[in-house]
Amino acid sequence: MSNIYVGPDGVLDEKFKSLQHFCIDFLYKNIQDQDYKPILHNGVLLPSDVCDKFLDYFQFPCNGEINDSLLEIFENTLKTPLKYVHLRNSTISNHGLSKLLNHRLMSLSLWYCRNLTSDASRLLTMFGENLRNLELGLNVKLLKHSEPMENEPVDFELNFPNLRRLVLVGVVMNQEMSLAHLHDLNYIDFTSCTLGKCTLESLTQLPHLQTLILFSVWPISNHLPTICNIKTLHTLDISIVNQVTGQGTYDQPDQKLEMLVYNLPNLTHLDISGTNLAGNGVARKVTTPDEKTMGTNSNYCLLSSDIPGLASRSQHPLQFLGLYQTEHYACKRHDIPAIEIAGEANEKQILTAARYYHDRPIVLTKILNDLYHLFRFESCKEIYTALDVVLNAMDKHLQFKHMQISGSATLFYIVKGREKSKFGTTLKNHIITTLLNGMAVHITDDTMLRNGYLTLTQFSMPADVLFEYERLIKILLHGVSKTEGFVQRIAIYLLNTLACQVDGRQKLVLGELGVISTMLNLIKNRLDRLMFDDVLEVAWSTMWNVTDETAINCKKFLEGQGMQYFLKCLNTFHEKEELLRNMMGLLGNVAEVKWLRPNLMTSEFIKVFSDLLDSISDGIEVSYNAAGVLAHIASDGSRAWQIEAPSREEVLQRMVNAIERWDLKSERNINYRSFEPILSLLKCYDTPQCQHWAVWCLANLTEVGFYLVFVILISFINILQVYPDKYCILVIQEKGLDFLTELVEHPAPYDRIKELAQLVLKKCSNFNTSPDFDG
Repeated sequence: MSNIYVGPDGVLDEKFKSLQHFCIDFLYKNIQDQDYKPILHNGVLLPSDVCDKFLDYFQFPCNGEINDSLLEIFENTLKTPLKYVHLRNSTISNHGLSKLLNHRLMSLSLWYCRNLTSDASRLLTMFGENLRNLELGLNVKLLKHSEPMENEPVDFELNFPNLRRLVLVGVVMNQEMSLAHLHDLNYIDFTSCTLGKCTLESLTQLPHLQTLILFSVWPISNHLPTICNIKTLHTLDISIVNQVTGQGTYDQPDQKLEMLVYNLPNLTHLDISGTNLAGNGVARKVTTPDEKTMGTNSNYCLLSSDIPGLASRSQHPLQFLGLYQTEHYACKRHDIPAIEIAGEANEKQILTAARYYHDRPIVLTKILNDLYHLFRFESCKEIYTALDVVLNAMDKHLQFKHMQISGSATLFYIVKGREKSKFGTTLKNHIITTLLNGMAVHITDDTMLRNGYLTLTQFSMPADVLFEYERLIKILLHGVSKTEGFVQRIAIYLLNTLACQVDGRQKLVLGELGVISTMLNLIKNRLDRLMFDDVLEVAWSTMWNVTDETAINCKKFLEGQGMQYFLKCLNTFHEKEELLRNMMGLLGNVAEVKWLRPNLMTSEFIKVFSDLLDSISDGIEVSYNAAGVLAHIASDGSRAWQIEAPSREEVLQRMVNAIERWDLKSERNINYRSFEPILSLLKCYDTPQCQHWAVWCLANLTEVGFYLVFVILISFINILQVYPDKYCILVIQEKGLDFLTELVEHPAPYDRIKELAQLVLKKCSNFNTSPDFDG
């Protein structure tokens, strides 16, 4: 598990990173920057602990894929030695495994490595003499025959003389297997293995065996006598996932549990989850000689337990007892002789279960569901422990869809909870990366996408997600283009939020990833179905944001037949005010690009823009944006006016008439990051009407500011308000005062233009001399 800490400033984050961590991070970043096979310089040697931890770091938090190509870095066993290799979700082949085993590893753990086959099992025999730990988890077929012989037994030749820990998951053992020669074995895990004719008899000959895990191994009753003869056992797990009727059900359960406990005197950890071994809950008293009076006949003590088979342990309880989903809800009983209990009765039991069952995806999914209900009803107290559990479960078992769904649902309630403000950058990055990993792998599942999108809405956009920006955009675009209903709506809401609040470089990325074409396809879909909804509105809003001061995205809009869709939407949904505002805002961005303006110079388009000058839709917004489009087109001069009707003079007069109708104190819902396009119009002395629109805009914004409202879904309302001071600063920073002063002093502009210019100069001058202004 990863470690989550609260620092001295109260912010939740990792502890200070070590020098070794910075070295590993440096290696990762340099390898990522290489387009060719990275090599070490002559004389450079990396210690084995750095190499080992680099592989761990590369997998997470960096979300890198360990493949054969990457392993070429470790080809030289002297310069880049490895000792402890733990791979999950790796695509290495048998060839890649051979490179790893050349290092004479001490520990090898493989989970979800689907490309390894049984042909590589001989490699283990050839290079395994130094192995202390061998772990072959789910989806690793080193000891399994390929289809269709999956149920055939494996011929075991585990020639690992120094092996101490062995984990085999889902292996068929239909023949006797001898491990007696592995004298140092102290830990065996046969999770989900099929024992068949295997008797486990050789385990009684292991002098140091302390842990035996037989989770989801069934039937097990006939092996209990053998297990009772392994006197060295400290930990015994005979739990089961109770999915098949009859599995986990023993005859005479009280007696069988009592037999195990009586014959294993060193037992400290016992797991009987999913079984009926805890009995029906009827307490049973047992009389045994008191240790202090052993050998006399006079003094006896009464031992009792709500788990009858454990009555003999009432005076010296087990360190751990697994009772998760046992029959008759044993975990809810009162008199249980165990210090730690894994169960579902309360938060403590659930978190204990999560800690012990971290590599059991089916059980862990159920535990995450239990945690989800705790958070949903705000009854979870150990929030950071639970968060650690969820993140580790999702990271370790990426391929298990239901675990990702349960985990992401729980994360939603965690990140919207009261501790959210204490999450440091590292932890927030971990949560976001984990979510995106699950969404990317299960991208065709609408429930997973919904959970992920909703959880992401709880973060600050775009600041918290910039480190995963491109990957998030791709996942959002999938949701927009491949889903319907709520999932599509929340995806486009997030996409629009990101498009609105990022800079030009990231807007270029949005265009390159296909945001414009995706939005146009959405619009076409709605037009074909004659369907108006908030998705259609937000599609135009998103393109408005993506094209802001980004000429190449404006070009993509025009090349995608965007103007035709504009006209169709205008004719089909002409009464929809928000839609008109969004469309005209987008066209305002297109009109700001000089080399694209000729595409707008048609009689049809100019007539539409001119008619919209008289619009009262959405206050003045539609009329304002129409005037802005026409002002930029007209600023190219009379020679650029390539149409006869409507005439340039007629359009300019209508534009002035519209401007004079607007209330200078109108509140606005538009956001300018730069005044450069507007300030450029102040120089247009041969067409003062263009200056009129530009100076009115500055006067209005420095007077009232603006507010920007997203009301996409009932659950998500975002109101962003900027006050006039912001625009005063922008005018000053972009040398607007010089342009305005020149305008006032120039003889060409008419009086109304100069009057508006003086209003802006006065407002900015007052602000400029304010003691709060730091130039």
